[in-house]
Amino acid sequence: MERPLLAVLLLVGLFIGCAVGSAYARARRGWNDYQTVKKSVPGARRGAWLLIRGVAVKAGVIALLLFGAVAYAAVGADEETAGPAPGRSPTQSESPRR
Repeated sequence: MERPLLAVLLLVGLFIGCAVGSAYARARRGWNDYQTVKKSVPGARRGAWLLIRGVAVKAGVIALLLFGAVAYAAVGADEETAGPAPGRSPTQSESPRR
């Protein structure tokens, strides 16, 4: 009677041992991944701020160019550089025919 009981206990022990070992390996792998990512966060954060800074500089330059274009258009052409305006010339109109 003891042999079947020992065999069953051994199988149950192996099953529980495999489950616990698998859970431990998964937890250890997760912890190692967490540590790796934790060490890479400052570099990634620095890179993200550099990208944001680049976009902000480009947006600022575009905004300044647009502001300059609008200001130039609002001022209009100078009278000195526009050239002479056409003068009034007498036109001879024919009398309407019926």
